[in-house]
Amino acid sequence: MTTFYFIRHGQMDTSMSGQKFYKGFAFNMMTLSEKGIEQIHEAAKDSRLLTAELIITSPFGRTMHSAAILSKDLNLEMRVETDLHEWLADGVSYEFLPAELAEASYRSLTQHHGHHPEGTVPLWESAGQMKERVTKVLDKYKDYHAVIVVCHGTLMQYVLGIEHPENGQIEVLVY
Repeated sequence: MTTFYFIRHGQMDTSMSGQKFYKGFAFNMMTLSEKGIEQIHEAAKDSRLLTAELIITSPFGRTMHSAAILSKDLNLEMRVETDLHEWLADGVSYEFLPAELAEASYRSLTQHHGHHPEGTVPLWESAGQMKERVTKVLDKYKDYHAVIVVCHGTLMQYVLGIEHPENGQIEVLVY
């Protein structure tokens, strides 16, 4: 059995949102704010993480920045796993939706508690679909004793079945 320490990334610095190339999908390239950096340094002090052998992370800027801080503080190797990405508002064609459509998809996700309404095939990624892709990633690391997983709040909420976590929050999954 492997212990996975899921950590939500620190607070993102959105001060450049919509500027330079931080438009559309590139919004996800933004890194942490000063507060977010502090949140992750604080998370790194959690004694449970001392048993970890590796850090795996989502490819987004805020998660990779968080994982880099944890890697330095804990002296652990980190690997990027593309399927640890954030929830998809369009999980069918993987298009980046305009804000209004993405927000409507998110409202539907939360209203239906992560499940597609019966008899419909919405664009958004369901809790089951998120769990399936994350499980495939975790399966690759089941020979480790303990692994840190740096990812996103919505993913943690629906994959782990918890309330939406705070930035830097740690949740444990024994798998």
